[in-house]
Amino acid sequence: MASAIPPDAPAPQAGAGALVRHAKLWLVPTVLSALVALVLSLLYMGGILNPSDSLRRLPIALVDEDRSHPLPGQRQNLGKQLAASVSSAGPSDTVQWRRLGLAAAEDELASGKVFGALIIPDGFTRSVGALTTSRATVRPTLTVLTNPGLGSLGSSLAAQINQRAAQQASLELGKQLTTSAADPTTRLLLTDPVTVTTRVGHPIGRHSGLGLTAFYYTLLLVLSGFIGGNLVNSGVDTALGYADSEIGPWHTRRPTVPISRTQTLLLKMLMTAGISVLTTTLVMVATVSILGMDATHLPMLWLFSYCATVAVGLGVQAINAAFGGIGQLVSMFVFIALALPSSGATVPLEATPGFYRFLATFEPMHQLSSGVRSLLYFDARADAGLTRGWTMIAVGFVLALAFGFAMTHYYDRRGLRRLTPQPA
Repeated sequence: MASAIPPDAPAPQAGAGALVRHAKLWLVPTVLSALVALVLSLLYMGGILNPSDSLRRLPIALVDEDRSHPLPGQRQNLGKQLAASVSSAGPSDTVQWRRLGLAAAEDELASGKVFGALIIPDGFTRSVGALTTSRATVRPTLTVLTNPGLGSLGSSLAAQINQRAAQQASLELGKQLTTSAADPTTRLLLTDPVTVTTRVGHPIGRHSGLGLTAFYYTLLLVLSGFIGGNLVNSGVDTALGYADSEIGPWHTRRPTVPISRTQTLLLKMLMTAGISVLTTTLVMVATVSILGMDATHLPMLWLFSYCATVAVGLGVQAINAAFGGIGQLVSMFVFIALALPSSGATVPLEATPGFYRFLATFEPMHQLSSGVRSLLYFDARADAGLTRGWTMIAVGFVLALAFGFAMTHYYDRRGLRRLTPQPA
């Protein structure tokens, strides 16, 4: 006769070797992992492989300051001819040449509206005409201005375009001048008569990471909101008894606190807003005080950083409340995976495929990085992206509150409570 099994005897344990052969155990994590790897690869590499081929309407200022009289036999001075030639050369959808005065071009450089400028100086025609005479004292000069506050890649692309345009203009002028020069040595010198100089049009600080601190600072804010929101979410669920706490070999379950989904979301959002005061302050202490990042308008920078972090954190709480266990994956795509390649902070949106420019219209990181860039590089000008940043924060607040509480209210009204049975 078989002996009775004591009621308190431990249940037989399953082995990994037996479980690993179950196909259903593999299905969900395999499919999700494969999809995430594929989508992330396409998203991150698709936007950076060939910026030059994807270039669309990169804004560059074209300034004609030449007030000289036209050369004999010509109706326009060379400045007007050169500006018309540059603005009409090449594909019309690649570069957006903005014909501006010098003051207007400097203002657009200072507000981050153009990636660079090509300057035709006053007296350009006169200095070119003098090359064929004994009165020549200096070579004609065209000036290329860069704007490192818009990122090193965007500024570099604009500088390359400007330099190519200036070089082409020099060669075309050389063809005109060499036809009237009899001396072979003079013809050789006149083949490429114009000197092209490059200088910074709107300087930024030495501790600005060549224009990349705005991107990385914005990334810190988004990560603080994203990670902080998820930590609050799991911490509150554990404290209220809706999730187990397991650290190493130690496992605990707290008594379940009866509370509705709506009140739970409200609690998590309040805690997110409170903890963000500390995390925002620590981000600024680490970046500005300890590492020495160049930053001005510190009170406004702190306020903007705090509101941005809270907006992301509230969005994370709303998504987690709506989607439950897969909420972290969904919020990761919303705030990280789709946001980073469409931010326009490292690769200009004008140099990315159209899909990324579409994402940038609603993904938060582009708007937030524009606001941070305005605060760090462009004297907190509203038209340099700060207004766009504040607008996105306000929209993020409203959407997070409306979506989160609409979903939890619906779940509560349907009686879909989160009560978890206690173990014996």
